[in-house]
Amino acid sequence: MGLVTALLVIGIACAIAAWFVVREAGRMAAEPPPPVFDPEEAYEWVVEHLPDVAAATLTPDDVRRILEFQLEYFQRKGVTGNGSSSHPPGDVVVGGAETVEYILERALATGEEYLPEQVHAVIETQLAYLRAIGAIGPPAGGGAAPA
Repeated sequence: MGLVTALLVIGIACAIAAWFVVREAGRMAAEPPPPVFDPEEAYEWVVEHLPDVAAATLTPDDVRRILEFQLEYFQRKGVTGNGSSSHPPGDVVVGGAETVEYILERALATGEEYLPEQVHAVIETQLAYLRAIGAIGPPAGGGAAPA
């Protein structure tokens, strides 16, 4: 009798576990978890995929600095999150002249000077990375990407 009871308890426990797994799989299929942005992974990806023209004129430290300024810009625009909300209120457009201008000003304030073309190449490569991981949507009509 003890063996039957043990098997019954194990069977019920497995059925409950299976129910939870199926429920969570259905929930995740309906609403996949938001992409996770890893700054170090992004940096490595951008360095690897940066167009040759820009890569020839920028050091890895330059690329890192530009990416840090871009993240700073994203934070100022309310694009980055702390985990409390996976969706910013409304569409947010980043990229283009405003982003480049911000990065050039910040770089100049820290004693570095870049050409707009260099910054634009890093930004476009970073946006391609963000699209690749599903963190942002496709480019908007004006060439900027909503996040």
